[in-house]
Amino acid sequence: MAKSWATLGVDLHLEPTGGGVRRGLTDALREAVRTGRLAPGTRLPSSRSLAADLGVARNTVAEAYADLVAEGWLTARQGSGTRVADRPVTPPSPPAPHPRAPSSPAYDLVPGLPDLASFPRAEWLKAARRALAAAPHQALDYGDPRGRAELRTALAHYLARARGVRADPDHILICSGISHGLRILAAVLRARGAATVAVESYGLYVHWDLLAEAGLRTVPLLFDERGTDPGELADQGAVLLTPAHQFPMGGTLHRDRRAAVVDWARRTGGLVIEDDYDGEFRYDRQPVGALQGLDPDHVVYAGTASKSLAPGLRLAWLVLPPGWLREAVKAKGGVDSCGALDQLTLAEFLTSGAYDRHVRAARLRYRRRRDALVAQLARSAPQVRATGIAAGLHVVLRLPPGTEQEALRAAAWQGLAVHGLHRYQHPEATVERRDALVVGYGTPPDHAWSGALDALCAALPE
Repeated sequence: MAKSWATLGVDLHLEPTGGGVRRGLTDALREAVRTGRLAPGTRLPSSRSLAADLGVARNTVAEAYADLVAEGWLTARQGSGTRVADRPVTPPSPPAPHPRAPSSPAYDLVPGLPDLASFPRAEWLKAARRALAAAPHQALDYGDPRGRAELRTALAHYLARARGVRADPDHILICSGISHGLRILAAVLRARGAATVAVESYGLYVHWDLLAEAGLRTVPLLFDERGTDPGELADQGAVLLTPAHQFPMGGTLHRDRRAAVVDWARRTGGLVIEDDYDGEFRYDRQPVGALQGLDPDHVVYAGTASKSLAPGLRLAWLVLPPGWLREAVKAKGGVDSCGALDQLTLAEFLTSGAYDRHVRAARLRYRRRRDALVAQLARSAPQVRATGIAAGLHVVLRLPPGTEQEALRAAAWQGLAVHGLHRYQHPEATVERRDALVVGYGTPPDHAWSGALDALCAALPE
């Protein structure tokens, strides 16, 4: 049976220094009080408890306490124990001043984020409680490097039903975001001897940089009104695409080009990496099935909870072709680097139907925002054309030639964070210059959307 003093004491971090145990302990306590680390009124551990923690004699602690009581640093009263005396505290020297951070914009219309204020906290908490109550003790171990079986199974059913993905739970790899998944695939491609990856002329430079860090050169493909043109695909090791809703242009890859990409992969043994970053959000068209459904042997499907729920969950998944799993697990590091409890919660969120309900509600909310944006543009800026509006969380506003930088400066004056299209153009792309703004309508909360639209329209060129 544990002794009462061993279980009732409070923790106190001390590092006695100097000559002699008693003197070192006294100096350490005095310094902790003097600097304010031990606040006035703090109750100290009993002499027996602190002696046990420090591995010293109880009399040594009692004598150190008595010395500090005599000096006025501590007080000791019968029945209330030993406490830090109420006395002025010498504050530590202030840190060197840091450069002032730039003020936050009044409105954030940078694409790539959902409305974080609408995260389904109550439903997520319910799912977390159910998942934790049902989880076996082994769920808290290091676990399967592929990720929790419960989440992989739930994802296989959901992706087959909602996105047309042909997924086996054994071929799904859970990772910490799409960037993490791309790092894993890049490492496997390099290990297999790949040197280049074909990418879209417009896309995320973050992804291009990740591939470059892995030693892979990115080669942009031509782009036109039917989307990315796979006609220049040759001996590249892979091609990275956003076929369901191209980022940032917003279109859907034409069916003939979808077939051509798959034919290239079958013919050359290349890998198609399908980034389905916001596939759940479509408004004016029928859902476009995943490219992976055409050929699971040559297409990696990459999905994420970052747009549908929140990027802070750091949960994404790769549906891998047969023969890729072992190498991908090795590139991941051979351990499950994603939190088991969040994985179990997402699995419960999916299987309970809460995920579908949240996505349907979010789809309606984002559609209303998009409709308000298009209507206000028609009234206030008819010279600006909105494209890529049938799906996703952003639109592209086509501007008069030569006005993109002017619009960005005006947006900054309006306290508006927004990106120009040129930011997303690959440096080696040979596409025609298009002046445009890429406007995300997911980030602002509902109450701020009207003000954000007013600021946006005020920034647009006449």
